This record gives sequence, structure tokens and C-alpha cells, in this order.
Amino acid sequence: MKQKKQSSLARILGYAGGHRNLTLLGCVLSALSAVLGLIPYVCVWLAARNVLESWPSLTGVSGFSRWGWWAVWTAIGSIVLYFAALMSTHIAAFRTARNIRRSAMAHVLKLPLGFFTGSQSGRLRKLIDDNAGLTEDLLAHKLPDLAGTIVTPIAAVLMLFLFDWKMGLLCLLTMVLALLSMCLMMGGKNAGFFHRYQKEIERMSGEAVEYVRGIPVVKMFQQTVYSFKAFYAAIRDYSDLASQYAMSCRVGQTCFLTFINGAFALLIPAALLLASGGDVRAVLVNFIFYALFAPACGQMINRIMYMSEAVMEADEAVGRLDEILSQKPMENTGVQKHPADAAVSFDHVTFTYPGADRPALADVSFSVRPGQVTALVGPSGGGKTTAASLIPRFWDTDSGTVSIGGVNVREMDTEDLMRQVAFVFQDTRLFKESLLENIRAARPDASREEVLSAAHAAQCDDILEKLPHGLDTVVGARGVYLSGGEQQRIALARAILKDAPIVVLDEATAFADPENEHQIQKAFEALIKNKTVLMIAHRLSTVQDADHIIVLSGGKISEQGCHESLLAQHGVYAAMWEDYQRSARWKVGNPAGEYHKARQAVHRNRKGEKTL
Repeated sequence: MKQKKQSSLARILGYAGGHRNLTLLGCVLSALSAVLGLIPYVCVWLAARNVLESWPSLTGVSGFSRWGWWAVWTAIGSIVLYFAALMSTHIAAFRTARNIRRSAMAHVLKLPLGFFTGSQSGRLRKLIDDNAGLTEDLLAHKLPDLAGTIVTPIAAVLMLFLFDWKMGLLCLLTMVLALLSMCLMMGGKNAGFFHRYQKEIERMSGEAVEYVRGIPVVKMFQQTVYSFKAFYAAIRDYSDLASQYAMSCRVGQTCFLTFINGAFALLIPAALLLASGGDVRAVLVNFIFYALFAPACGQMINRIMYMSEAVMEADEAVGRLDEILSQKPMENTGVQKHPADAAVSFDHVTFTYPGADRPALADVSFSVRPGQVTALVGPSGGGKTTAASLIPRFWDTDSGTVSIGGVNVREMDTEDLMRQVAFVFQDTRLFKESLLENIRAARPDASREEVLSAAHAAQCDDILEKLPHGLDTVVGARGVYLSGGEQQRIALARAILKDAPIVVLDEATAFADPENEHQIQKAFEALIKNKTVLMIAHRLSTVQDADHIIVLSGGKISEQGCHESLLAQHGVYAAMWEDYQRSARWKVGNPAGEYHKARQAVHRNRKGEKTL
């Protein structure tokens, strides 16, 4: 039997925990407040009736002050109950929003690390924080108002026909027409507006964060206008969507406001007609009541409109949160095993990125022995980084196994797996903390002396000497920034401090200048000593001394062996090596001569000559 899907409101209340009853109490108090808020109108009608019955002599008026005080006290009682309702729902709403954030973050922590590499941090923050905020507003304000909105129309309809059914029918007609106008606004092509609106907001938020983060690089290459295009396009799309929606609501909004505020246009002629053929005083008393009560009905319709918007917000918030909660967490078997050694093995591994058409790795098998340096090389997009990311479980394989020390990584405790592997990427991220804390992130219990020792081994002495506070200098504060190569050395210090038996290096010298690259290569010696190393590099000079080289192309292993054996095969690796040597000779051999040849070729092209 198919399980019935829970409504968005029921799912949100599920996060309330023990505060769910407080939410229900707030709704009950709000409903009582709404009913109590209608009594003053009856009191005003009774007071007006007493006055008109005694007119023109007011000496015989009885009960006037009594009804007046009843109106005052019931109005105060309504306010007090509504305040108590909001206090209850606010307390519950804050706790519920907190629980939603906690639940979402707890789920996020179980997701594969690869999920974060493909998600904009600005968009991820909005999905969790802003949508939890939407549910907070719903529970704190909109839900108690909903309780009052449900009860008020029932009581209002009864009161409309209590004194004069003709005037009551006219007021009811304006309410019905206002509701139809509201449906016209929110139905049809506008029904999915809020979904599109939230999507554009998230896109704009994500582009803004990415743009701000990239400002240093953008300014360095003087590409400000071009880099702004994505952010500008997001702003324009959001503006166009909001404008189109506003223009599409012109007719519906005009009719809605006209009907909820236009009861007088019907009541005045109706009162004149009724007074001309009946009891003028009775008609006047009824007219006073309906003239006062009609605006209250309009306010009630307004609340209904806001409630429909709140329901859409709740649906959207839950739907957006489901984008995170529906992500499949890393799976672990019931038995947690510890690896026997630091050997890494890929056994017929196939992996496809979510949403991709073809696998990034297809039936890949290789082994890395303990204490051995294995290099992954090949053209871009061949699957090198993908293979490396499967070891620390950035992603889980579709088929086949990745093992450490004979144990499938899925059978290892997550913390134990992280202790086994240290990785240094080409895109290094430093926290806005001191260098001490940045390096200590690898091992929080490390002493200052151990951190200094790791920094020394990573060739960071010159970095610490030039900084104002040495190891205690905060990165990113007061203009203190490190170059790409310097950041790589700090990342290497982290890895050295961690002292994990397996080291994964993914283009660790990609953004280093020659001087930094020399320092990084010296740091490598301290990092990889007696470790199992998997190295990814495009500069083949850094891998020619590796114990084993694997050539990945199109997600498959093309060749493998040592440097000399691969050159002897005259295959993909040999061609890559020849290309690398040619580019190296152009750079350091005779650049002036190559430049002169290039200038001559351009000159011949301008003359229309054929250039080979």
C-alpha cells in the first residue's frame, strides 16, 4: 500500500518535537482571540440601538455604558489572548527552526565530500538558513493567524445574517468577489511564481558569493566586466521575473482592493432603499453595524491572502530543504574494520558523477603498495582526480571496491578513514585564522612545537619570518595574504603534521612559481617519506621518478609501468613525454629564437603567404 505523503505543515511540525503542543496552544488562543474580537461590533450595535430607541431624548437610555465597557474589555481580552498566542508560537517557532537547521546540518555532515565541491556555498547556506527562516515566520505568525482566519469567516457569516440579511448578503457578495479576484491573481500561470522566485533568489545569492570570492583574481586579470556577467544576468532575471509577476497581478489586485474596500458603495444605496420602505431607526442601527463590520471582513480576506502565500512559502521551504535531505548519505556496513597496512587497491571500479551521461571511471583496477609512490597521469578529464577522490570517499563507487589495507573503505569508520589519508589539492583553502590554527586543523591536539616542526619541514620558515606575528599571524586580516605557492606550503605543513600513512597529492605544484616549486619539492621529501603516495601531475618531470605510473584516458587505464618501460612502449605516455620535452625546450632552450620564428610566421600570414 502506497504511503500517503505528509503535507508541508505536518513535516514542519514534525521538527517541533516537544514544542508541538505549544504551537497548537498558540493556534487555539489565536482562534479564541479572533472570536472575542468580533464581540465589540455586537456591543456597538446594541449601544447604538439603545441610543436610537430613546432618540431624541437620551435621558432614558439604558445599558449604553455597559455595552461600551463590554466592547472595551472584550477588545482588550482579544489583544491579550493574541499576545499569548504569539508568545507560544514564537517560542515553538524558534525551537523548530533550530531543529530544522540541526537536522539539515547533521544530514550534510553525512554526505560525501564530493557534494560540497559541486555546490555553491552561498546557495547551500541559503537552502539551510533562509528556508528554516521561512518556516520560523510561518509558525510564529502565519499559523496562529490561520487559526483565526479559519474561525473568523464562520463567525462572520453568522453575524452578517444576524441583524439584516439583505445588508449581510451585500457584504458577503463583496467578500466572495474579493476571494475570486485573489484566485485570479494566484492561479493560472502565476501558480508557480513562488517556486521560480525562490530559485532566482538562490541563484542570485550563489552568484554574489562566487563573485565576491573571485574579486582578487578578477582584478588581477582585469576581467571585472566579464566576470560580472553571471551575477548581472542573475540580477536581471530576478528583476524581470518580479516585474512580470507584478504586471500580471494588476487586474486581480485592483479588483481585490476594490471589492474588499467597496462595501460602502453597496451598503449606502441599500440602506436608503430599506429606510424608504421601513423603520428608519432600525435600518440606521443595522447600517452602523455593517459599516463598521465590513472593513473587518476585508481585513479577514487580507489574512486569507497572506495565509495562501504562507502555505506556498512552507511548501517551497520544505521542497528546498528536500534538495539536501534527499541527497544520499555515505553508506557504512554494520561491521567497522581496521586496515592491516597502507596499501591502496582499486578492484574493477566504475563511477559516474550524479547527472553525468557516461562514467568518469570504467572498470579501473590498480594497486599502490605501502611505501610506494604511484603517479596518475593523462589528458584532462581522463579520471585522475576522480580516482584519487574515491580513496577518502569524496564519492562512493557505483561498482567495484576501493580498499585500504585489504578493507573496503565503506567498511571503515569515517574518522578512521580520515586518519589514514592526507590530501593536498591544487586549490588550497585557508581559514581566516592564524597560521598556527590553519596548520593545526590537521591535528587539533598538536602542540605549538609540533606545528613549528611541521612548518619547518614544509619549508615555511621564510613565510613565517616575513609575517608580522609569525605563526600567530591571521591570514586575510589587515592585508595579510599568501601567494598560491605559499598557501601550498602551508597545506603541506598540515599534511606533514597529520602524519597519515597515505598521502594524495592532486596537482600540488600547479600554481607555484619556480622558487615556490623548488621549496614545495623539498617539502615533498619530508611528507612522502615511508608513506603510500598517490600523485597526480601534469608536469611529467615531477613523476618520472615514481615507482609506478598509471596513464588514465577516457576513464580507463591505457598504460602502466615505470617511466622507462612506458617510454619503450611508444604509446600515450611516450607521446605526452615528447610534448612535455618540446614545451620545456621552448621555455628554457631558445625562447628568443622561437619567438623570432613566430614573428616571421605572423608577418608571412599578413602578406598572404602559406605558413606550415
